[in-house]
Amino acid sequence: MDFNDMLSQEEIDALLRKDDHNSQPSQILTSEEADAIGEIGNIIMGTGATTLSTLINKKVVITTPTVTITTIKELAKQYPIPFVAVEVKYTEGLEGTNILIIQERDVKIITDLMMGGDGTNIDGEITEIHTSALGEVMNQMMGSACTSLSTMFHKNVLISPPNTFIMDFSSEFPYTLFDSDEQIVNVTFNMVVEGLIDSYMMQLLPIDFAKDLLSNLLDVNEPQQTVIDEPPQQQYETLSVPESGIEQRLESAPVSEPKAKPVDVRPVSFQPLEERPAKDERSNIDIILDVPLQVSVELGRTRKLIKEILALGSGSVIELDRMAGEPVDILVNGKIIAKGEVVVIDDSFGVRITDIISPDKRISNLK
Repeated sequence: MDFNDMLSQEEIDALLRKDDHNSQPSQILTSEEADAIGEIGNIIMGTGATTLSTLINKKVVITTPTVTITTIKELAKQYPIPFVAVEVKYTEGLEGTNILIIQERDVKIITDLMMGGDGTNIDGEITEIHTSALGEVMNQMMGSACTSLSTMFHKNVLISPPNTFIMDFSSEFPYTLFDSDEQIVNVTFNMVVEGLIDSYMMQLLPIDFAKDLLSNLLDVNEPQQTVIDEPPQQQYETLSVPESGIEQRLESAPVSEPKAKPVDVRPVSFQPLEERPAKDERSNIDIILDVPLQVSVELGRTRKLIKEILALGSGSVIELDRMAGEPVDILVNGKIIAKGEVVVIDDSFGVRITDIISPDKRISNLK
């Protein structure tokens, strides 16, 4: 044997590393498994889109998703902007947790539409109103999706109330479900809301939970043979009746004309027209009844010139446009809903309501 033909230790180590690499699976999900995950996601979001459309009274389209394997660290490079995340935990039928991620701007638009707006009131920071509204939206969307999954997997599927939080991929990941280097399944959907949103939302799943979904789908698709017993056919005797007899009886039978019923004629009366809130609009308000609102009392207002504002100092008196003893305005989120009189309760000021608008008008004023 020629020593020149012998492999060096470095070459042997390289070959061993190559063999070890080839022995590992080249990918976590096969193309067929990725397609199956995408189809499950398509069914979930297809049902969810119908629910969201009902809540915001707008056409919603969530298209067929793309499925990729990624990590939180890789997502931080691709999506540095903050998002609103919703944790959805399955409590029955499936074991696992996944996270749905939506852009902040989209959350503001959806919240404004739920409150009866036109989707353009999106200024300011994300508040508890936005997160509570999104949590309720996702609760109803995923609740509808669970119905579809229950039908697909032939078993009851339930979730716990979703948990909503702000997430920024560029900072330290605040959630312990995933490690920054852990490989996860990212299902990305394109979400279009009629004339307002053309964006995307993401669904992040642990690998184990994705495999569990595939396992349930595989169990359902296994062929099952069932034997169906055909009911015995009953035999009937046919009776022959002479046609001439029937014709004679029909011809001889007298024809009686139906008596006309008397018609009750009375003047037309209409109910008075009044404005009533849409049923869907009221039901949308009902789902966010626990959201806190800012209540304030306004004593009065006035207008001053800039030079008068600059001349103000300690001891200056500003005269308001309201007379002493006149009812004050009670505002909710800056909208007047009632009037009242100022009272003193122990050591604090309060207001006693003397006049308040109807609940329907209060809902309208919250838009």
